[in-house]
Amino acid sequence: MGDASPTGSRPWAATSGSLVITVRLTPKGGRDAIEGVTQLADGQSVLKVRVRAAPSDGEANAALIAVLARALGVPSRRMSLISGATARIKRVAVDGDPVVLAAALEQVAPERQK
Repeated sequence: MGDASPTGSRPWAATSGSLVITVRLTPKGGRDAIEGVTQLADGQSVLKVRVRAAPSDGEANAALIAVLARALGVPSRRMSLISGATARIKRVAVDGDPVVLAAALEQVAPERQK
């Protein structure tokens, strides 16, 4: 895999054959939605996602994968949680053409202010 650190203000980075997305997940958020791109206090860009599921037994992580898969138009089996299983900040890898996947994210994830 290539460099998977996000560049610029986008919380995703292309690797060889995939796109790695840095996500800030809000479980028990009342709805399943991508809320856009924002910056954390430390300057890190993240994709804000909220899900209805509780953070127990991996339910919120499964819901996160489902929300991202639906937004990107890819099967959830092409996605994997690569870090942050029990943390609010997570990294998700999506197998596929990173240029196509990044373009899809640009459409569904507008940049927001803090």
